[in-house]
Amino acid sequence: MKYVLITLLFIVGLGVESRAQKNDLTRYVNTLQGTNSKYELTRGNTYPTTALPWGMNFWTPQTGPNGSGWIYQHFKDSIRGFRQTHQCSSWTNDYSAFSLMPVSGKLEVNQYKRAAEFSHKDEIAHPDYYKVTFTNKVTTEMSPTERGVHMRFSFPNKENSYVVLDPNKGGSYVKIIPSERKIIGYSKNANGSVPKEFANYFVIVFDKPFESYGTWIGDEGIISEGNQEIKDDYAGAYIQFRKGVKVQAKIASSYISIEQAELNLKQELGMHKSVEQTRSVANKIWNEALGKILVEGGSEELKSTFYSCFFRSMLFPRKFYELDAQGNPIYCSPYDGKVHEGFMYTDNGFWDTFRAQFPLNAILHPGFHDRYITSLVTAYDQSGWLPSWSFPGHQGGMIGNHALSLIADAWAKGFRSYNPEHAMEAMFHEVTNKGPGGPANGRDGWKEYYIYGYVPYPDVREATAKTLEYCYNDWCAMEFAKMTGQTFYEKLFEKSVYNYKNVYDPSVGFMRGRQNNGIWYPNFDPTEWGGPFTEGCAWHYLWSVFHDVQGLINLMGGDKVFVAKLDSVFTVPNTFKVGTYNRVIHEMAEMEMINMGQYAHGNQPIQHMIYLYNYAGEPWKTQKWVRKVMADLYNATPDGYSGDEDQGQTSSWYVISAMGLYSVCPGTTEYVIGSPVFPRMTIQLENGKKLIIEAEGNSAENVYIQSATLNGKPFTRNYLEYNELMNGGIIHYKMGNKPAFERGIKKEDRPYSYSER
Repeated sequence: MKYVLITLLFIVGLGVESRAQKNDLTRYVNTLQGTNSKYELTRGNTYPTTALPWGMNFWTPQTGPNGSGWIYQHFKDSIRGFRQTHQCSSWTNDYSAFSLMPVSGKLEVNQYKRAAEFSHKDEIAHPDYYKVTFTNKVTTEMSPTERGVHMRFSFPNKENSYVVLDPNKGGSYVKIIPSERKIIGYSKNANGSVPKEFANYFVIVFDKPFESYGTWIGDEGIISEGNQEIKDDYAGAYIQFRKGVKVQAKIASSYISIEQAELNLKQELGMHKSVEQTRSVANKIWNEALGKILVEGGSEELKSTFYSCFFRSMLFPRKFYELDAQGNPIYCSPYDGKVHEGFMYTDNGFWDTFRAQFPLNAILHPGFHDRYITSLVTAYDQSGWLPSWSFPGHQGGMIGNHALSLIADAWAKGFRSYNPEHAMEAMFHEVTNKGPGGPANGRDGWKEYYIYGYVPYPDVREATAKTLEYCYNDWCAMEFAKMTGQTFYEKLFEKSVYNYKNVYDPSVGFMRGRQNNGIWYPNFDPTEWGGPFTEGCAWHYLWSVFHDVQGLINLMGGDKVFVAKLDSVFTVPNTFKVGTYNRVIHEMAEMEMINMGQYAHGNQPIQHMIYLYNYAGEPWKTQKWVRKVMADLYNATPDGYSGDEDQGQTSSWYVISAMGLYSVCPGTTEYVIGSPVFPRMTIQLENGKKLIIEAEGNSAENVYIQSATLNGKPFTRNYLEYNELMNGGIIHYKMGNKPAFERGIKKEDRPYSYSER
C-alpha cells in the first residue's frame, strides 16, 4: 500500500508538471525506481542516478556506509553524502568514489555522525535534477554533466555551515586552495581490476569565499584545522562558509590528471552560473535521448514505467573517455594504465546485457553501438583479453564469452568498424585460454569442454551452465567466421555448436550435470539451485539453446512436448532447494515472491524463455506471458523490479518487449515478435527514418495479435529483420482479447534455428 501511494503521488505530480512542460519526458522518469532493495531480496538494486546518458560519472545520495554496495536503500531515513559513483551492481561494489556532504551546526566529518535525516516527501529524483531537504532544513540540489556535477547547498540562517569532502578509503589526496575557492585531489579506492597507479582526479570550485577550512584523517575523523594539504589512505577536507549561505559547487573529475579534470570542468560547467543552467542543458540532452521513442495511449503510470526503464537502459556501459583541449577523445585505459587517443567504454557485464540491452542499442543508438563494439577489440589490444565483465578493467565475473555474441551480432547487422581477422584472433584466444580474473575472463574449463564436448561436473563449478553458454558462443564465432570468409575458423567452431545435446538427459527431460566419465551426476532434482548451474536450476537452463531452438524441440520430442514443458514452467510450484549455495540467495527469494511457478524473471537465464512459443507453433502464448510479466513485474516505484536491474538488462528487456520485439538469438538479424504495450509508438531512428508501431485496439485485455502488416503488406511470421526495422515505416497490428490460433503456426513463420538453416 505504501508504494501504491507513492506511485499515485508521483503520477499526480507528473500530471501537474506535464501540463506545464508538455514535452518534458524526464518528468515521467522516477530515478527512485528499484531502490527499495536489500541483500536478502532486491527490487532492482538501483540508486537514484543523477547523470547523463552513458556518463563517465554518476551522482547519487548515499544512505549506506562507504564501501557498501547498497549505496541508497529507500527504507533508510538518513543520508551521509552526495556521491560520485561508478557502481553498476551492488555485488561488484564501487570504484573511484568520493562524496560531499553539507553539515549544519556542529562540524562532524565521520560518515555516521554527519548523516542527516530526511523524508521522501522532501525529495525530488529525476535524471537531470535531484533535490532533498533534510529535517535540519539544509537543502542539497544537483544536476549532472558527463564528467561532473553542479551542486547547491542551502543552509539555515542561524547555524554554522560546512561542506565535508570524503574521498573514501583506499588512498586519497586533497589540497585546499582558499584564494581560488577550490579543492583538488584524487581518490584511489578501487578493485583488483585496475592498473597499479589508477586514480580519479577531482576539482571542486565553490562560488562563495571560505570562512575557515581544514583536513581530517581516518575513520575517527581527526581534524587538523587550517591545514590545506594531506595525503593518506583515508583523508578528507572540510570548508566552513558564513551562516545561512547558499553555496554552489562545480565538480569535475578525470582519470588522466588534475589538469584534465580542470579542463573537463571548464568544458562542461565553465559557462554555467547556476544549477538551473546546468539542469537546462541536462534536461535537453535527456529529452533528446528519451524522445527517440514517443508513445501514445496507455495510462500515465504505464508511461512512467516505460520511460523510467528507458532511462536505465541508457546508463551503462559508461563513457570512459574525456576530451582534450581540441575536443578530441582521449582516455586513460583501465587495462594498461596508459593514455590513448580515441574512445573507450566500460562498466558492463555481458552475461546480463548481451540478451536485450545491446540488441536494443543496435536499433536506437547505432553510432554509440558501433564505437562500443570497436572498443572491445581495442581492449584486447591493450590487455590480451576481450571484456566479459569490465569494471572498469577485467573483472571477469559470471560465465560465458559473450563478447563473441556482441561482435557477431554487430557484424550481422552491419557494424564493421574493426578488422574481422583481428577480431577473430581475439575470439579464438578468448575460448582457448583462461585469464587471471573471474570465470568469464577467458574460458573456465575450456580444455575439458573441447575434449569431452561438455564441461564436466563437479570438476568445474557451474559446468552445465558453462557448456550451454560456450556452445552458443562457439556458434557466434562460427557465424562470424562464415560472414567474414574465414573458413578455417568456421569449420573449427562448427564442431561444437551442437554440444548442448551432450548435457541433455532425455530420461529426466532436463539439462543436468555430467561427470568426466560420461555418467550423469547423481541425485538430480530440477528445483535444486547451484552445482552445475549458475544462479538457477535445471528449470531455468533447459532453454539456454539460443541458436538452435528447433534442435532443442527435436531433442525433447517435438512441438507438443516442448510447449507442454514451457507451460509447466508457470504451473509447477515455485519451490526450490538451496543446493550448493547452502542458503537462500536473493534470486530464490525473488522467484518465490513473484509466484509464477519456476519462472524467475529477476535473473537473466530464463528471461528469453517466454518468447520460445514462437518457435513451436503457439505464438499467442508468448503474447500472453510477455504482457503479464510487463504488467505484473514492473512499475516506476522503489519496488519497480522483481530482482536486480543489472546494468540496464532488465530495463532493456522491458523497453524492447514494450516495442513488441525481442532478440532471442543475438548473432542473427532477427527480432522475435511479442505483444506491444502501447497503441502507438514512434521510434526516431538515427538514420532520419521513423519506425511506427501501431497496435489497433490494444488494451490490458487485448494482448493477442490478430493480424499484422509491414508497410501495408500482411505477414504472419513471428519475427522481423533488423533491416526491416531500420528502414522505417509502419508495423500495424490488430489486437484482440482471444488468441488467433491460425496465425504464425507455419514452419516458415518460425524464427531462426541452426538445425533448420
